[in-house]
Amino acid sequence: MGRPSHVKPQRTGTSRREFFKRSAGGAAMVVAATPLVPMGGLLAASADRSGASANAVFQHGVASGDPLQDRVILWTRVTPRLDATEPAPAGREADEREDDDVRRDGKVMVHFVVALDPRFKRLVARGKFKTGPERDHTVKIDVTGLRPDTTYYYQFRAQGVISAIGRTKTLPKGNGKGEAQHLRMAVVSCSNFAYGYFNAYRQIAERADLDMVVHLGDYIYEYGDGQYGDVRPCEPAHEIVTLADYRMRHAQYKRDADSQAMHRQHPLIAIWDDHETANNAWLDGAENHQGDTEGAWPERVKAALQAYYEWMPVRVVDPANLRRNSRSFAFGNLVDLIMLEERLAGRAQQLDGSIPTPLGLAFTQTGAFADPARQLLGATDEAWLFDKLRTSTAKWKVLGQGVMFAQLKVRGAPNALGGGIFFNSDQWDGYQPARNRIYDVIKGVNGAKPVNNVVVLTGDIHSAWAADLTQDPNNPEPSLGGYNPLTGEGSLAVEFVGTSVSSPGVDDPTGAVANSLKPANPHFKHIDLDKRGYMLIDANDQRCVCEFWQVDTAAAISNVQTLGAVFEVRDGLNRLQVSSITSPKANPAKLAP
Repeated sequence: MGRPSHVKPQRTGTSRREFFKRSAGGAAMVVAATPLVPMGGLLAASADRSGASANAVFQHGVASGDPLQDRVILWTRVTPRLDATEPAPAGREADEREDDDVRRDGKVMVHFVVALDPRFKRLVARGKFKTGPERDHTVKIDVTGLRPDTTYYYQFRAQGVISAIGRTKTLPKGNGKGEAQHLRMAVVSCSNFAYGYFNAYRQIAERADLDMVVHLGDYIYEYGDGQYGDVRPCEPAHEIVTLADYRMRHAQYKRDADSQAMHRQHPLIAIWDDHETANNAWLDGAENHQGDTEGAWPERVKAALQAYYEWMPVRVVDPANLRRNSRSFAFGNLVDLIMLEERLAGRAQQLDGSIPTPLGLAFTQTGAFADPARQLLGATDEAWLFDKLRTSTAKWKVLGQGVMFAQLKVRGAPNALGGGIFFNSDQWDGYQPARNRIYDVIKGVNGAKPVNNVVVLTGDIHSAWAADLTQDPNNPEPSLGGYNPLTGEGSLAVEFVGTSVSSPGVDDPTGAVANSLKPANPHFKHIDLDKRGYMLIDANDQRCVCEFWQVDTAAAISNVQTLGAVFEVRDGLNRLQVSSITSPKANPAKLAP
């Protein structure tokens, strides 16, 4: 992680005093005469795609996240370029040395500016932030007082070095100026550094018309070298357990050039899944946690979450309980994006199946699987979700979450005949009573109003799926609570499951394995187990569309992407139909240079 002491950062021709004191007059900041925009080899905008960073101080790029109508988080990380005990270089003014030097306690002063244009002629905010080793020299600033539905550009300076320029955007208001009419967002999950390159991130970075990127979890992976992928080596080489380990792994991911490109062009809304801590995590443990050799689970979670909040541009929901991370974002009256934490706050332990199948041990919805006390969200977040669904006035209620909501069966049967045999107990299938309670809210039981236009976005399983959501998919009688797969009648909502950025799926180039799943699962309208990529969600008043985009490989650097499939749900219908590629937004704001 550290930079060799003999490596010297490149310096700009502009002093800290010139750079920031010119901003004292607000919009009068004269940027045209200063080298703010990296060009001519002076300061590269980010790492090159081989992973080498051209900026010794801002090695980990810049990012923004958790946008609201009037604020957004700006993020970066400073790599101190001087030993804390080394005297400050001479020849600079006293206040400049004070801000640019590393203190003996490791503290570094970081300045930032925010503007309406990429050349910083229309400055709207500026300030400074002191970081240090206690937060791994990361910087997180919640910039307030911003306009809704507005693109901003931002930049940092520390130790005489200027960062790459970032681009971000606030959320639109409802009922008036700035009201959302059209939303476009990329949706990603499962970015495993060891398994390959983040080519999907690069494609997203080059799309100027996106409002944001949503990451549904497994942003990092905990495994060591050779344990789950060997395309690129891990840092550290062993499985991560301690705070220092998690920090180092986050740092490695943030040095990736494609990750840096995506982060600096679009704000991020993220939720963790399991690999940010350990595989198949739950409230009191994880499949990939061995207490006898890796210590107490609460201590590992504490370390993982401290590093996560340091290194990710996300807000803390509950300082008293960092495991709670469910939160919502309102895109005017068009979309309520409800992000769900499904691992650490309240999930009961996954149960093991006992029925041998070619896919592993499967299970039925009997015994402990039918226990209504078993939670996936936890009681607090479950009640919060119910309230969000019932009170939302947005056209679309979009749930961003980790594990597949739709039923996935090895053998299909109507609920009246036992419901069949299920495959993955880590998904909502392993928590069916909890899932049924969500369905009850959507249906509007006990005289409550039904909730229309619910769209579930999911990651986790390294494959692409589109599903009608129904409680009884193998019962062909909608009048009896079933589902007609030919018409979609009986569907209560829809789900789009995005494939991974780089993590492996099933080797299924002909689609034979996917086709074998369809007879037991007629509610799935699209299954692709073989490709890597991302989803593009395009929503307006009439429909919500999902485009499944695929990259040609994650095993090598590539710039090739293709469109795999397109599905949409129309307002009020709550079921899928095949669609066509959507039109980009007209006149999007310029990408950051």
